[in-house]
Parts: sequence; C-alpha cells; structure tokens
Amino acid sequence: MPSTTKTLLFLSSALATSISVGVLGYCMSTQWAETTMECTRSGAIFSNGSALITWKLFVGDLNRDYCPFFGYEEKFEVIPKLVETGEVPSVVLHALVLCLLALCLLCSASSILISLYNSVSNPYETYMGPIGLYVCSSLSACLSVLVLILFVVNLTVTRMAEKLVKISTGITPADVRNESTKMMLGYYLVILYTVLSLVAIAVIYMYDQAAYTHRREQQRPTEDAPKEIMMY
Repeated sequence: MPSTTKTLLFLSSALATSISVGVLGYCMSTQWAETTMECTRSGAIFSNGSALITWKLFVGDLNRDYCPFFGYEEKFEVIPKLVETGEVPSVVLHALVLCLLALCLLCSASSILISLYNSVSNPYETYMGPIGLYVCSSLSACLSVLVLILFVVNLTVTRMAEKLVKISTGITPADVRNESTKMMLGYYLVILYTVLSLVAIAVIYMYDQAAYTHRREQQRPTEDAPKEIMMY
C-alpha cells in the first residue's frame, strides 16, 4: 500500500485535474468573444450602423443596427455559418479548436484515472506512474495553449466576422470597417484550465522529488560504510 503522503499528493493532483475538467466543460458552453464593427451601406457616404457578433464555440448571435437596416438579430450555428461564407481556413481552424478541446478532456480524464490508481497502489515507473501523469497533464496544458492561439488567429487573421456580417445583410450589400474583438469569459477560462493542469504536474513533481530524496537517504548508509565492512 502507498504511504499517506503519496495518497494525499496523488488525490490532490486528481482533484486539481477534476476541477480543470469542470472549468473546461463550462467554458465550452459560454461566450468566448465579442466582435464589433461599423457598418455602411454600399455606396453611402454617411452611416452610423454597427454590428455585434457574440461568439460561442457552437452557436453565436449576430445583432445588426442599421447594418444596412434597422435592428436585426440572428442566431446561428458557427460551423454551418462559416461553411456558408466559403472561407475554408476559418472552418478548418474552428474545427481544429474543437478537436483540440476534446483531446484536452481526454488527456485530463486519463490523468485523473492514473492519479487515482497511484493513490491506492504502487506502480513501477511506467505510463501508469508519475510518467503517465506528466505526459497527460503536459499534453492538456500544451493543447489548451494551442487552442488559445488558434482561436485568436481565426478571429483576427481570417476576418471571419467581417465575412459573416456581409453574407447576413440580405440582398443589400454593406461595407464594414473598424472591426474590434474582445475576449470573453470562456476564452479566459481556458487559461485557468492550463494553470490547473500545471498545478497537477507540480503536485506530482513534489512527490517525485520527495520519493527520490527518500531513496537517496536509504542508500546513504551503505555508500558511507567502510570498505572493510562492505567486504563481509
């Protein structure tokens, strides 16, 4: 049976990872970003129209004010709407974000199972020991950072919000400008998920260091013994 210290440390790692899974699950259902832009009728000189897009991972809201007509609100599914714009990079990047988030959940689930297994047993240094936890939690942290980068790139570089507004204006074309994006709670919760994954790694590293120190202390009397004694 493992020691009490080992059990507590691995249970703490499992708890941190479990909280991170809850955080990631919630962030996947809430708002990730808001994009605003000015909107002008094609050919018009003056206009005070605007459009606001609220992004979630799976659905979004488009609110238009004199863009090009008086207030209009539309709810849309993100992937089908991006496909409608014909911008393949936007579709690919957003699908990649979803796949990476699913992999994060899978890695976190594996980390929890390995932590619980180590809390009740003493596996050797294999993928079922601290090594497995390092790998799973590190993958979770790295993939979540990649999600943060890809989501921002998709919003700012591909300009998918601008194209989405243009195809949603009906038969009257509109020109958009001064686009700005503000990240919302869902995006920042991914950062919290990354931090919790690193916390899980730090807890197991503490155990690893303590176990290494303990092994060294047990070996020291033999190393320090006189050679005459060791010959017998």
